Amino acid sequence: MIRVGIVGISGFSGRVLLDILLRHKDVRVTYVAAHSTTGRVDHIWPVFKGRTDLVCEKFDLSGAPEKADLFFLALPHTESMNIAGALLKAGKKIIDLSADYRIRSSALYKKWYHADHKDSANLSRAVYGLPEFYREKIRKASLLANPGCYPTAALLGLLPVISLFPERVEQVIIDAKSGVSGAGRKTAEGIMYCFVNENFKAYRVLDHQHTPEISQYLGYAAGKTIPVVFVPHLLPIDSGILETIYVRLSTRLTQAKVADIYNKFYKTEPFVRVLQDGQQPEIRNVVRTNFCDIAPKVSEDGKMLVVTSAIDNLVKGAAGQAVQNMNIMYGFLETEGLL
Repeated sequence: MIRVGIVGISGFSGRVLLDILLRHKDVRVTYVAAHSTTGRVDHIWPVFKGRTDLVCEKFDLSGAPEKADLFFLALPHTESMNIAGALLKAGKKIIDLSADYRIRSSALYKKWYHADHKDSANLSRAVYGLPEFYREKIRKASLLANPGCYPTAALLGLLPVISLFPERVEQVIIDAKSGVSGAGRKTAEGIMYCFVNENFKAYRVLDHQHTPEISQYLGYAAGKTIPVVFVPHLLPIDSGILETIYVRLSTRLTQAKVADIYNKFYKTEPFVRVLQDGQQPEIRNVVRTNFCDIAPKVSEDGKMLVVTSAIDNLVKGAAGQAVQNMNIMYGFLETEGLL
């Protein structure tokens, strides 16, 4: 049994984290905090009424380390780096759900997140928490960078072909759609009900902060730079991501070959489901689960691979994947709390 703390309980990812962890047989949530929200958790999130008597404190770095063994940092980007280093020095393990430790270069981080990185010394120490590809490194991690929601769906859809046939990949175009909860729990005109309902739009075209994360890990898998075009869209739904990914190939691949690659690649993965030819991922089949559904399809000339992938942005794209990583780090059953 380990003691777990959640910093950022007032956000959507914090809520989903607590919901999962309260069902987990190997952990006890002993500390919840936020920067500006305080009070009973079941007042902040009434869904927890009768399930917990936890009280949210204002985060205090001087007293927090003694209250848990592992801390989930469910904080906005640019905030985790202010506290992660001190928690590590206190001997605690960290799973960070923000982008603060995903990008290896502090200069690249500044370019995309418009802030100097205040803990660049720990960037090389952080392990990227995509279990399907970095499981062995995750086992030994003390600082884990939980992947972003869009990158999770993109990388799981792309890495089988990118890692096995990098020389054939000429370009990748990612057409991504997400529910509104991906924007976090904040008040902004663009995500208000009256602007989102009965609407559909692209946003941050060629300028989304998840672009360098996707490019970085595709490059690591390929051993070369992979040209990536990434365009996100906002769906008028609460949760869920669907991505349609176009891979331009220099030489021909067959549908049978690609299907075999994906089925073998994910054969033993508990949370990736490769669909049969003719089936397509749907958001409703993955929402509120830790599953990623994937369907690869090759054009008649064999020069274009189209991969569709679907996840819940708050579960496999955030809190669920974070718990999956925790399970690996501590040697628990990987699916514990998630099935």
